[in-house]
Amino acid sequence: MLRLIFPLFLGLGGAAILIGLGTWQLQRLDWKLDILRQIETRISGNPGPLPEIPDPVRDQYEPVQAEGALTGEGLYVLVSRKRLGAGYRVIQVLETDGRRILVDRGFLPDRDRPAHQLAHGPLRINGNLLWPVEVDSYTPAPDLNRNMWFARDLPAMAQSLGSEPLLLVEAGSDPSDPAIYPMPVDTTQIPNDHLHYAITWFLLAFVWLGMTGLLVWRIWRKDASDV
Repeated sequence: MLRLIFPLFLGLGGAAILIGLGTWQLQRLDWKLDILRQIETRISGNPGPLPEIPDPVRDQYEPVQAEGALTGEGLYVLVSRKRLGAGYRVIQVLETDGRRILVDRGFLPDRDRPAHQLAHGPLRINGNLLWPVEVDSYTPAPDLNRNMWFARDLPAMAQSLGSEPLLLVEAGSDPSDPAIYPMPVDTTQIPNDHLHYAITWFLLAFVWLGMTGLLVWRIWRKDASDV
């Protein structure tokens, strides 16, 4: 029986650790869901004016409304969308109250890119401010000859188009561009894998207990046969 103490200690201790990790992930899941609810509430709030001095932390997802004129300047960011395939986010310059900001008008299918003309003229737009984090060391440099970018690199886009590093993602506009499908800000792109991690830890604990039980059974049988 003494030979069973160490396997039992190892098996039950390991299972307790794995179950603890799974429980921690469930707690993280509750925390993340609460954060997502707060973000969704903020996104759907009543739109206000553009902040005079935008703050990327304070004003992230802030609903705003702006009125001005599109200058006809813009760029295309490569992206894909379910059921629509490959295409581009259309980023344009909006002049409003003496300021130049960027507006993300939405998704343009790849097939429509050759004939698409960047709009210019008056525009009333409502949406949400966003400071996207899409660039890393693997992001290719933009293809300036084709006016094609591979991520929404806000500082670089603003420098290229001579605007503030301020991005307003369109939820609705007047007039709208019939070739563009709006892609308003939502929480679907915010990762939330805590339930998956919790299930993984609990399954590992189950397997660990099963292997421990098998090992204990084999030791017990060997000891019994030696009697």
